[in-house]
Amino acid sequence: MDPSNVNAQVIDVINQVQTATMSATVVKTSGAGKAYQSVAQSAAIAVQDAADALRNVSTIATTAAGVAMAQYLATGDEKYARVLTQAQTMMQGATDDFTRVGSAAATVLKDFPAQ
Repeated sequence: MDPSNVNAQVIDVINQVQTATMSATVVKTSGAGKAYQSVAQSAAIAVQDAADALRNVSTIATTAAGVAMAQYLATGDEKYARVLTQAQTMMQGATDDFTRVGSAAATVLKDFPAQ
């Protein structure tokens, strides 16, 4: 097919589409949006992982506290009362970690340029 036989309107449409989708501004804005979405998704995954870790520590701490309380009530031995304190400390540490991860993720996302 001879290129000179192509309808001028078809060529104009192709040029307009190319300009609309491939201009430097469009490419830059699209790339920035994709980068922001990727960072937002990574931040959300980090928070999810921290929530899973908190849930797991909570399960372990609750189980340890239950066993320690049962042993303390049965024996009166103070070493079991100390386990309760350690379980609380473990939970506080996990809660603090969760808070730090959440705050860091929020800060990264807030400070990341959206454009």
